[in-house]
Amino acid sequence: MNSASISTVSPDMSEPPILIIPYMWIGDFVRCHTVVRLLRERSPTAAIDVLTTSMVAPLLDYMPGVRKGIVVDLPRKRLALNQHRSLARRLRAEKYGHALVMPRTWKAAVAPFLAGIPRRTGFVGEGRFGLINDLRFGERRLPRMADRCAALALAKDERTPSAWPLPELKVPAADCANWRQRLGLAADGRPVVALAPGAVGPSKRWPGESYVELARRLCAEGHWVWVIGGPNEKDLGAEIAARAQIRDLTGPDLRNAILALALADVAVSNDSGLLHVAAALGTPGSSARPAPGTGLRSIRSPPSSRPLTHWRAGPAISRSAGSGTIAACATFPWTGSPRRSDGRLPVRSSARRSKPCVGDLPLMQAAER
Repeated sequence: MNSASISTVSPDMSEPPILIIPYMWIGDFVRCHTVVRLLRERSPTAAIDVLTTSMVAPLLDYMPGVRKGIVVDLPRKRLALNQHRSLARRLRAEKYGHALVMPRTWKAAVAPFLAGIPRRTGFVGEGRFGLINDLRFGERRLPRMADRCAALALAKDERTPSAWPLPELKVPAADCANWRQRLGLAADGRPVVALAPGAVGPSKRWPGESYVELARRLCAEGHWVWVIGGPNEKDLGAEIAARAQIRDLTGPDLRNAILALALADVAVSNDSGLLHVAAALGTPGSSARPAPGTGLRSIRSPPSSRPLTHWRAGPAISRSAGSGTIAACATFPWTGSPRRSDGRLPVRSSARRSKPCVGDLPLMQAAER
């Protein structure tokens, strides 16, 4: 898929097409679908394309409102000017009227500038005067990445709304059925739990042995367990998938993770991109995330009133499919952190903290929180 184009929808071309240049990490890429939805509301007849890498390109097949992806794999740690020139030629052929550059880096704005796209919107970032001709200021006053990305879809002096449209991923039922048949994942009525044990760094990662134990308990309760993730999770996936009811679906193809999450009854994930995918699909999820300031790790099941992964009001885990998951997560041994005699996790006390941390709660209550 390197340097190719993938097409999803074909809207009316009465307006010049719009190009979105998003962040290329999985979770951040999903977040940028909010921008697609805002642009679609404001320019309903304009085609919206998204620059993408090969890794995250499968997400575009399930993003409503996107015409196609422009697939290119540029090096991260050097400018590679010839590759940017080649990309600029491809962009010039599309006759874009507007480009929204989400990343604040200098090189993210090079190809739109070389392509001569008339309007190039972005924050000043790394001193991008000239490269960006619709400059926006006040980036640091916006608390979240989701706010900063979505603000670029607004008019220059427009007030930000109280709530943004949420990212969405929609997978056709036929795609799920064909994928399930191809991989031999027969539907037999048992609930499916997707485990995503990967994360960018160890500070965002629940211990691997805890995922192994969780998978063991879920199998004992009669669940199917699907382990999802990238190539870096292959060894852990093989370790977890030591039982007949567990399938290791880790590997380089993100589409496997997307379809697994679309079919799963519940997902358990670290603070990773796949948690964003699950939320955008509407799949109930538990997040294994560190308790702030404590160095401990805790499982959280966000209720509908609590934002999930910074932007999504995630659904609560259904009692029919997920009750065993909650119980299993709640009774785990916490690596390096002995339980107190009252069943709570030890945490650093803080006079400044006005709300209880999940780590302050009894284990069963933390899992239900």
